Amino acid sequence: MTISTMELKLNAIRTDTGLSRKEKIEKLERLRTEARALQRAATESAMVADDGWFEDMHLIDTELENLGRGVEEKGAATL
Repeated sequence: MTISTMELKLNAIRTDTGLSRKEKIEKLERLRTEARALQRAATESAMVADDGWFEDMHLIDTELENLGRGVEEKGAATL
């Protein structure tokens, strides 16, 4: 099974005992912002429609939920 770069990043955050829950959430939110920007670019340009960015968002959102931080969407046009 192939592990994505995002899965490696998430695992590093998850297993970093030096980070508090708050710091983990902050790192995950930064990753989410970056992944969201790539996802937005993919939907608004001639880029490949799905090069794993949608899966990255799902993985990040799941990790945030596991830490008790719900994901807030801004409405129907969130991309």
